[in-house]
Amino acid sequence: MSSPSLPTRVVLLTGPSGSGKSSLAAHTGLPVLRLDDFYKEGDDPTLPLVPDSTDIDWDSARSWDTDAAVAAIVELCRTGRTTVPVYSIATSARVDTEALDIGRTPLFLAEGIFAADIVAHCQELGVLADALCLRGRPSTTFRRRLLRDLREGRKSIPFLLRRGWRLMRAERAIVGRQTALGAHPCAKAEALGRITAAAAGRCVKPRGVPSPAAGAVDTAAPNSAAPSASGR
Repeated sequence: MSSPSLPTRVVLLTGPSGSGKSSLAAHTGLPVLRLDDFYKEGDDPTLPLVPDSTDIDWDSARSWDTDAAVAAIVELCRTGRTTVPVYSIATSARVDTEALDIGRTPLFLAEGIFAADIVAHCQELGVLADALCLRGRPSTTFRRRLLRDLREGRKSIPFLLRRGWRLMRAERAIVGRQTALGAHPCAKAEALGRITAAAAGRCVKPRGVPSPAAGAVDTAAPNSAAPSASGR
C-alpha cells in the first residue's frame, strides 16, 4: 500500500550523462539533491564490471546505492533536512559528508542518471511530484559531456572519448529505458514548465510506472552498444 503523501515532494530529474540535468536544476532555484553523490566507492566488491573488461561499469545502476538515495529523499520530505555524502568522481570515493537543509520548501529536485530507477519507489512512498527525462540530440550531449569531463579532469582524455562514443551510440536506448521506468521524456523548456507547475501545486500526473521490483533492473542500454566506464 502507498503511504500518505508528505507535505514536501520531489521532482526526479534524469537523462543521459551530459544532457543538462545539473544546469537545469540550478536554473530552477529549487533545492537540489545530487544523486551522483550516492555512487558506491571504487573498492566496493559489489561494483559491476563492463562485459569482457576489468573496467568498473559506472553507468550501471548497480554501481549506485539506491536504498541510501531513497532514504535521503524520504528524510528530506519528512523533516526538511538530511546528511548526504560528498563524492569525488575523479577518485571514485566519498570524501566527506554535508548537511542538506531545505527548510519548509514544499518541492525539491533530485537529479542524476539513475533517478528513473527510483521513480516507482518514490511514487509508492507518496513523495513523487513528477519524474522527467531530459533528451536532446546525442551529438549535442556528447559535446556537452566531453567538455564538462575535460574541464573537471574526471578521467584521461582517451578514456573519456571511448566512453563518450559508446554513450552517444546508446543514447536513444538509455532515454527509452528511463522513459519505461516512468520518467517523462522532454526538452528543457517543457521540463521547466512541469517543474513550475509542480512548485505551484498544480500536480502533473506522473507516467504509469512499474512496481519497484519490476524497475530494479540494470541501467545499461538494452543492446550490444551498452555504455560503460566512469565519469557521470
